[in-house]
Amino acid sequence: MIRRKDFFGLKDMSADDIRYVLTTAETMKYILNHKSKKVPHLQGKSVVLLFYMASAREKLSYEMAGQHLGATVVDMTREKFGNEKLKDMGQLIDQMGADFIILRHPMAGSASFLAENVNASVINAGDGYNENPAQSLLDLLTIKENKRSFQGLKVSIIGDILHSRVSRSNIWALTKLGADVRVAGPPTLMAPELENFGAKVYFNAKEAVKDADVIITTKMRVEEHEKNTMPSFDEYKNLFRIDENLLKYAKNDVIIMHPGPIMKDIEISTKIIESKQCIINDHIANGVAVRMAVLYILSQVGGGIIG
Repeated sequence: MIRRKDFFGLKDMSADDIRYVLTTAETMKYILNHKSKKVPHLQGKSVVLLFYMASAREKLSYEMAGQHLGATVVDMTREKFGNEKLKDMGQLIDQMGADFIILRHPMAGSASFLAENVNASVINAGDGYNENPAQSLLDLLTIKENKRSFQGLKVSIIGDILHSRVSRSNIWALTKLGADVRVAGPPTLMAPELENFGAKVYFNAKEAVKDADVIITTKMRVEEHEKNTMPSFDEYKNLFRIDENLLKYAKNDVIIMHPGPIMKDIEISTKIIESKQCIINDHIANGVAVRMAVLYILSQVGGGIIG
């Protein structure tokens, strides 16, 4: 049983805690496969989506998760409340009786900061370049379904590691679960502290994917102010795109994952996207189940996730 009020990330969770969340997500996926797809576990509870950064996929997954569990879900994206300060906005929502605040914010540590100022359970849906734990958990659930065990699994994370909060969550979780994690990408897009997280760092994609069981690609960022750290798309494609030539170095049964949406033929070749090895659709389907699991665990009396 996990005993916390808030859910900030996977860095401070034990391997047993992570396994518990994944087992709960498997139960939620079983519920989703039934015709009604709805249970009353959060009946009478309210979930507020407080998004200072847009993410249609993340917001929709949490919204559906709350609804399937019987909660009332309120969407508070930034355009609906303007430039209200995080603490003030959080306390306003708290005073109105919200049970859960799901926060997506550009500042690292924002979820922890908000939790110190509200009574509601705070769930981190992405804080700066720090973590996005639920997105990582759906990666983990997808890997577990396909590979059964994490112990000794060779997992390669390829792409823009510097700006990928999901990659950080994945590295912390996978290393705790016993996987061999390798990362590769352009030197300007690699975080300097990665080896301290337990990952092996490569600048050659072929070396990183050698004998890989799982390859996870990141999204390339195209923001104007970050173009000085970006290689050209042609350069990236030649060195780090997941294609038939690169997969010759991985295991024959390797699976390919991507958070979506994909930049086709830059991050992954079209042929690989259309292959059975690329399991993006399964990956997306697990997003609601994982977020249902997090909400359910937090809702349990004496057994929520309490930072």
